[in-house]
Amino acid sequence: MLVAETVDQVRIAVRSARAAGKSVGFVPTMGALHAGHRSLMDASRRECDFHIVSIFVNPTQFGPHEDLARYPRPRDADLELCRTAGIDLVFYPPVEVMYPPNYRTFVEVAGLSSLLEGAVRPGHFRGVATVVTKLLLIAGADRAYFGQKDYQQQTIIRVMVSELNLPTEIRVCPTLRDPDGLAMSSRNAYLTPEQRQAGLSLSRALHLAQRIVDSGEQSVTTIERAMHEILAGTPGVEPDYAVLRHPDTLEELTEILPAMVALIAARVGTTRLIDNQVLQVEL
Repeated sequence: MLVAETVDQVRIAVRSARAAGKSVGFVPTMGALHAGHRSLMDASRRECDFHIVSIFVNPTQFGPHEDLARYPRPRDADLELCRTAGIDLVFYPPVEVMYPPNYRTFVEVAGLSSLLEGAVRPGHFRGVATVVTKLLLIAGADRAYFGQKDYQQQTIIRVMVSELNLPTEIRVCPTLRDPDGLAMSSRNAYLTPEQRQAGLSLSRALHLAQRIVDSGEQSVTTIERAMHEILAGTPGVEPDYAVLRHPDTLEELTEILPAMVALIAARVGTTRLIDNQVLQVEL
């Protein structure tokens, strides 16, 4: 497994793989890898021949009071997980490779980037869109793999790739959960045992939303209120939002649709958790 720190190293390896007739799969990450990331790597292994993972804690997607400095960076464990997953190349660039001095070019998907997470974290999705565009151009992969857990992120990335005519197919893979139902996230490591129990209120609220939909409820507001009450009623949880949205555009809903996405965000202690579930409705 090659660990590359420069753009040229990645491009030389990709050219060699393509010369051998291999398709290229790519999994962009910020490290602190877990089974959810491994599932994305496994998807690449099923569908492609040459496999790239990037590990880069992207400073432009962190706000001034967010956790950039303390974001976990377990380099050795991350590289070992990639090695055991059968990854061919890990792109592990220093910050100055991705953002040279006086860097000034950014990518932003207007509208979508200011909703939900974007409203709470201004500038976050500009940072995400910029770094993902750069990584896709560096890797030149046939397919890139993202998790559904970051639902708004993958929606923005799919729109961005389409509108910029980037030649990489975006594949979205299901959210992986721990046995207790908590969606896997690198930030779960910040949670105390008590906070982890409180964090389960997110998945409980999503399950409740599906049950209410299954019961025939026709009011979007009623379902959103029920989700919010689960979060607000759990000690130690401060809800940011609990909403139903259009699954493709994330637009607000005034009526129940055959498919909707329930999106939740809440702060548990000092850790911000997000989760979502696509709700299927029999009308």
